[in-house]
Amino acid sequence: MAGSERVEHVRVAVIGSGFGGIGAAVRLRREGVTDFVVLERAGAVGGTWRDNSYPGCACDVPSHLYSFSFAPNPDWPRTFSGQEHIWDYLERVADTFRLRPHIRLDTEVLKLTWDAEELRWLIETSTGKLTADVVVSATGPLSDPKTPDIPGLDTFPGKVFHSARWDHDYDLRGKRVAMVGTGASAIQIVPEIQRDVRRLTLFQRTPPWVLPRADRVISGVERWLHRQLPFTTQARRGILWGLRELQVQAFTKRPDELGLIERIAKRNMERSVKDPALRAKLTPTYRIGCKRILLSNSYYPALAKPNVDVVASGLAEVRGSTVVAADGTEAEVDAIVFGTGFHVTDMPIAERVVGAEGQTLMESWKDGMKSLRGATAAGFPNFFTVIGPNTGLGNSSMILMIESQLNYLADYMRQLNMIGGRAALSPRTAAVDAWNHRVQERMKRTVWNTGGCTSWYLDANGVNTTVWPGTTTEFRTATRRVDLSEYEVTRAPEREAEPRPRTARKSRPSKARATA
Repeated sequence: MAGSERVEHVRVAVIGSGFGGIGAAVRLRREGVTDFVVLERAGAVGGTWRDNSYPGCACDVPSHLYSFSFAPNPDWPRTFSGQEHIWDYLERVADTFRLRPHIRLDTEVLKLTWDAEELRWLIETSTGKLTADVVVSATGPLSDPKTPDIPGLDTFPGKVFHSARWDHDYDLRGKRVAMVGTGASAIQIVPEIQRDVRRLTLFQRTPPWVLPRADRVISGVERWLHRQLPFTTQARRGILWGLRELQVQAFTKRPDELGLIERIAKRNMERSVKDPALRAKLTPTYRIGCKRILLSNSYYPALAKPNVDVVASGLAEVRGSTVVAADGTEAEVDAIVFGTGFHVTDMPIAERVVGAEGQTLMESWKDGMKSLRGATAAGFPNFFTVIGPNTGLGNSSMILMIESQLNYLADYMRQLNMIGGRAALSPRTAAVDAWNHRVQERMKRTVWNTGGCTSWYLDANGVNTTVWPGTTTEFRTATRRVDLSEYEVTRAPEREAEPRPRTARKSRPSKARATA
């Protein structure tokens, strides 16, 4: 960089080593790009499946669909795999595709600044600086836990932690525990800790819809068959994918068709919860699918146990060891566990990215996140996001969306290579706005916007900047190729060669000049 100290330079810097980061690294290698690094703030790869190690943590998408198409795993132990198996899978993918030399652990990205003169990113990390032609942000929306600002929480004398930062050194056995939140993490945690704690108080702002979980052990015969005949693994994945593609219309165009699913969910609750008053607390008043549909066979039975209290109100205040709900309900507790989600619509990485106009990505998104095809943002050249705005799913596997974005990333790199030299692609504001307008117009009919709930899919302005309002097939088609008409292309002027010394006598250059 002009006027600054020499720093290491790479073609691509990938931030994060979850599914998005590992997938991006594999795709770059397959495209012949080997000059890249993966910057990971933690001490191991794995992303959210490394961080979330709470009791009962598992995926709610079938195992054979929640894996890369280019790295099938015939040995999944269950139809819905647990956290430890998914984390192990990502570790093995990193080894199989020889990614370890590219991965830099314990390296947190502190700031990224676009250098308009050199057409590259200056990256400041916890271990030093480097520059990159292209940055791929794969930090993911489920990486930074969100803990609500509760009055008095800082004076609580007991233990406090978030589900994504589980304290395994703290023994909950015999304790009085407050569980705050009723999302995907909480319904897995509650059944696991209920049998050990003295008393469990669940603070529920909004009850979730919970369907039965068709989980089982995958037999040794099935696994043997998948190893010997790989096409059977592909067929299994294809069936799982196809069934979910058929469901999309109900979520995106005909939410009224979801009534049958609601009846199944109610029967699931009625089988375990006999108390009419408790059933009333646990029955949602919004359309199923508006918030993420949860899967569990043990959540409702746990809530019906005599050592569990369900408070149909959010936690509002902490007074010493007493937790107080918004409706005035009080409970004495020894520990508070927050299952309150993540910074999804206000991703912290956006505060650290400074674009071409000198503003951060967070400032650019002050009125809501938006990007071109879920990947690139106006004013941020050669900056690519995996799992960007409106790429989330409500009923299928995010790995499908990630792989579609990796197709787009691959063609993005091809376009830069064809342009040649030092070049940058920045999406035109008009292209970003047009794409976002189409997405939001389609969103109007979806269950996420019409279902009558407030969910983490919506930002502070009530806009759904999280979910993709279509099928995974549609998204794959939309991200198959980079349309250069949607981008501004910037080329750096070629550096002029320095003139040779005009002298008849041969002489060696000075040491200072040789290292300049």
